[in-house]
Amino acid sequence: MGFLSEALGRVEPSATIAISQKARQLAAAGRDIIALSAGEPDFDTPEHVRNAAIEAINAGKTRYTNVDGIIELKEAVAAKFSRDNGLNVTAADCFVASGGKQIIFNALMATLNPGDEVVVPVPFWVSYPEIVRLCGAEPVFAVAEASTGFKLSPEVLDAAITPKTKWLILNTPSNPTGAAYSADDLRGLADVLLKYPQVHILTDDIYEALVYDGGEFATIAQVEPKLIERTLTMNGVSKSHAMTGWRIGYCTGPRPLLQAMTKLQGQSTSNPTSISQWAAVEALNGPQDFLGEWRKVFQQRRDLVVKGLNANTGLDCLTPQGAFYVFPSCQRLLGKSSAGGAVLKTDEDFVMALLEETGVALVHGTAFGLPGHFRLSYAAATSELEEAVRRIQAFCAGIS
Repeated sequence: MGFLSEALGRVEPSATIAISQKARQLAAAGRDIIALSAGEPDFDTPEHVRNAAIEAINAGKTRYTNVDGIIELKEAVAAKFSRDNGLNVTAADCFVASGGKQIIFNALMATLNPGDEVVVPVPFWVSYPEIVRLCGAEPVFAVAEASTGFKLSPEVLDAAITPKTKWLILNTPSNPTGAAYSADDLRGLADVLLKYPQVHILTDDIYEALVYDGGEFATIAQVEPKLIERTLTMNGVSKSHAMTGWRIGYCTGPRPLLQAMTKLQGQSTSNPTSISQWAAVEALNGPQDFLGEWRKVFQQRRDLVVKGLNANTGLDCLTPQGAFYVFPSCQRLLGKSSAGGAVLKTDEDFVMALLEETGVALVHGTAFGLPGHFRLSYAAATSELEEAVRRIQAFCAGIS
């Protein structure tokens, strides 16, 4: 279609959304589908947060707000960064948008020019390279293999940086792998970044609340305060408070960058939903005790899935430290055929045959930049996960 923009031609559709839509279509046609393709907690938004939204509606808090968020929410965000991350910031250093994705989009759109480069660790969340390309810049992929626990090494980061590098995007805990960088891991990356003053860091901490085995979450501006002036620390309530549909992301970073993002947001969506903002105030300021129970449930599910996928299936699955994903290798099963006659040349063939033959929906690793793997989200009921693992084991056993 000749009237579509060149910029749109640089962008691929979201593979996670595509698989989820196919799963919904099969379910609508009467198939028994277990959808483990979307990254969404299956818990309800906590009751005190829902009540805050109802109170906001009843109080008439349904008007336009400041483009970058109500002052009450920015104060709650500043308090959260101070309390949880040791970042000494005020409301003036904070910004609110309609989800974390919009913050990433705003930050890159406000700063990137054609020819600029952004270092994107592989495996990556599907939207990072596409947003970079939409801005006319180039993603530079720095591969973190299973041998490193899917964590970017200082050496690989150093090799990826050029005079054209403007940003590093860092996601911890990671989507799609669940890899969580320790303070020591981040120290090694920070030492590299200190050598390159032109490189800014966008750290996506959306899964901060979901770190397991008693691990401590760390963020790079906390580990190396000298990087604060060029770090945008992004977070949100989607995963921590099961508020994916409420669409609230927040961040802290250099004020000139936040001003540029506000200018951009003022000409796109304008303010995030007023009611969601008031709910997010309660989410950040209110009780957090439910999180311990959620973490316990997620860790039990993780252990169930990892054990099941490694049980003589031909799959190789690391135990992730955070988020709610596993990212197993199906490499040993490729080049063979499924019991239903599908030839499994690629990881995409593997997940599509699995969906057609067993009704389990996963996302192929190529979508995240690392072929030969797939992503499974264990943010689902334990009974569903048990049945999904059983079906995956049977599918793998039938491969010849």
